[in-house]
Amino acid sequence: MSAETVKATAEKLMAHCRAGTELKGLDELYHASAVSVEAMPMPGADSAEMHGIEAIKGKHAWWNANFEAHGGAIEGPFMHGSDRFAVTFAVETTNKSTGERSQLREVAIYTVDGAGKIVREEFFY
Repeated sequence: MSAETVKATAEKLMAHCRAGTELKGLDELYHASAVSVEAMPMPGADSAEMHGIEAIKGKHAWWNANFEAHGGAIEGPFMHGSDRFAVTFAVETTNKSTGERSQLREVAIYTVDGAGKIVREEFFY
């Protein structure tokens, strides 16, 4: 795999995040059996890992149902080796059920296969 392939995938992902078209990015850039790893299990989940694109889409649906974003920033990509890159996200959110407003900052590390598809994402808070 080439570093150019990984960088192209990274830049496309960042463009989707900036444009608010994350779901289109999931369809375009993720492998069907991709794995998503959160820092801890989401509410109601037994594991911090989600397997498959449908589970990852479910995670996005849960987030959108429970939080409102008030802008944010994305930095990167920060390339690592021949198959990974990192991105930092900062966003101000409101929890829809409590009205609590907070700042979120996280680092995401993505692993890309030879075809330029994201096969793993890991989030660090």
